Amino acid sequence: MAHQLRDMHGAARAVAYLMLAAGPYNFVTGVLLKLGDPLGQVIALAVTSLVLFTVGLICLRRPQAMPRLFWLLVPLVSAGVITGLNVGTADATMGPQLFYLWPLLYAAMFLNRRMIALTVAQISAGHALTAFQFQEGGQALLDWSALTVAMSMTAVVVAGLRERNDRLRAVLETQATSDALTGAANRRAFDAELDRAVAGAGRHEPLALIMIDVDHFKTINDTWGHAVGDLALRTVADALRDAAEDREHMVARLGGDEFAVLLRAAPYAAVRFTELARARVGAATGLPSGPPSLSIGIAVLPDHATGADELQKVADAALYRAKEGGRGRSMMALPPQRLPASA
Repeated sequence: MAHQLRDMHGAARAVAYLMLAAGPYNFVTGVLLKLGDPLGQVIALAVTSLVLFTVGLICLRRPQAMPRLFWLLVPLVSAGVITGLNVGTADATMGPQLFYLWPLLYAAMFLNRRMIALTVAQISAGHALTAFQFQEGGQALLDWSALTVAMSMTAVVVAGLRERNDRLRAVLETQATSDALTGAANRRAFDAELDRAVAGAGRHEPLALIMIDVDHFKTINDTWGHAVGDLALRTVADALRDAAEDREHMVARLGGDEFAVLLRAAPYAAVRFTELARARVGAATGLPSGPPSLSIGIAVLPDHATGADELQKVADAALYRAKEGGRGRSMMALPPQRLPASA
């Protein structure tokens, strides 16, 4: 759907609080205080108040019961209801027009710019319908212009603050889940993604976990300095990101010189990935220490494990065998040991 709702929980609360307040307010001001008005008008206002209060309760208690389109159109519907109430009560004073602030703020906080513009336009048209019907021409024009400008500027300011807040939150989320040196995901993000990926993997969508150590990284740091060591780590992270051949994958730095890659791939494709990563690291230039070598362990779900913990365990074991075998090589995890069938 073209118009996406930003925050379902916040939107539901906003609608609920407005409706729960608007229902009783309209009942008191439009029904109890105007019992001498035409009966049809009083009944219409009473029904409207009951509907508003009922919708508010539903939005508060069971927001999922409302169709998604409701949350996208609610500022337009609300502006229409406010216009109808103002026209029905023949009230063009500025007090009732302030209720237009709610649909405006809702749209500015939860919807995109097109819906914000539509809401401002409807509010302007709705107030024009009320003002020019119940006020003199000069005063109506003045009030309509003032309200339209005020609502437009409010929408611009609120939407701008919301977008700035979104950008700041995106930066904070990135900082919380990524490694500052290499730009790869950090361990926190990796652990969360591993659990999610394992839950979604299966026989027809295998998941490879590739564990990587930079060989003799301490020697690189001690011999060439930490700046060269940092450059070597960034080179490895870039190579791991570039070697996936458009496959869905995640590169994470788990700490020190240890990396991990989650890759939607069968064993042969995981081996192909490690070959490409080695080639990219080997082709790197600008490293005084020369391109680092990599020890790699590979494990694939469901071939070598059935869960996240077991997958990490067998991938670590494969990495250990690669290092014990002389480093600079890749090792595939061993098939799981199967218990013999009972007689």
